[in-house]
Amino acid sequence: MNEIIMKPIGYVKTKRTEAVDDNWGQYESIIELCPEYSESCFDGIEDFSHLEIIFYFHKSDKTFIGSEHPRENIKYPKIGIFAQRKKDRPNHIGATIVKLDKKINNKIIVKNFDAIDGTPVLDIKPVFIEYLPNEKIEQSEWSKDLMKNYW
Repeated sequence: MNEIIMKPIGYVKTKRTEAVDDNWGQYESIIELCPEYSESCFDGIEDFSHLEIIFYFHKSDKTFIGSEHPRENIKYPKIGIFAQRKKDRPNHIGATIVKLDKKINNKIIVKNFDAIDGTPVLDIKPVFIEYLPNEKIEQSEWSKDLMKNYW
């Protein structure tokens, strides 16, 4: 397989420094573009309420392939890595839809972002309603329990 090399387009600044699994909604995050990206890259972004952020789990120190209990909690079923959203993934890639608060020059301020301080951002995309499922989303009961205090 060919190697894929990516460079961050920006970095996260937030008071959250540890990847603890719950209460992410308490923190505001600033995404600041790297110097090689002009603030014009954000032109028009304020017309969108939500953005999809693709990022790299830079502090994840292990890679998991196979199946295990989400959050290593035996009350949840053993499931495969591609049936859960943990950070210890084969490529350590994260994706989250955030609420855009405001744009200031080469920075955007967002809410409900589950990334820690210093997280490299790989891409930012506006959320279009048309890209969201137009049918009911189904998920397992264990995932609803796991997410109770996430935000």
